Amino acid sequence: MEYIDEGRIFIVVSQTGTMLSRILKILTGAKYNHASISFFEDLELMYSFGRLNPYNPFHGGFVEESPNFGTFKRFKNTDILVLSIDVGNKTHDEIYDAVQNIKLHREEYHYNYRGLFLATFRFCIKNEKHYYCSEFIRDILQEFDIDGSKNMPDIVKPIDFLKIPAEVIYEGKLKNYKIKNSEFSHKS
Repeated sequence: MEYIDEGRIFIVVSQTGTMLSRILKILTGAKYNHASISFFEDLELMYSFGRLNPYNPFHGGFVEESPNFGTFKRFKNTDILVLSIDVGNKTHDEIYDAVQNIKLHREEYHYNYRGLFLATFRFCIKNEKHYYCSEFIRDILQEFDIDGSKNMPDIVKPIDFLKIPAEVIYEGKLKNYKIKNSEFSHKS
């Protein structure tokens, strides 16, 4: 995939309205209960750990997400908050390559159901190559020493990403999201 590199990554925290996200909202009190990372300001392609099938919350893993397919397409009234983090061109490319490597080896990675369940009771359990969405994003940020990531808690929630140095560029419905810079694009 070719893309215009602006040296920024985008963290998208969301509330889809799925049954699981509504339960997490009740348990955590958090406005947002899912996190994704994108390398494209248009958010046409995001990466996370979540539902492999938008109709089955019990089959999860590494996922590509988009407003045009999957869970975000099914749940059209998804609320999002988009954070833009300046990381520089070199780090941007390194993070992108790391995520693409996970994508290439996705069968080795699993959804951390047990970790997510126990996190609701403030108990942290970590298994190698097992992630829930915010664990995945936090670990990627920490691997590349993104400012503020080292101070993130062991039990990380999507809302915790608001504590790192980043610019909030949008809050509202995913379906209403438009990029400000019309020159930004990516090509498949």
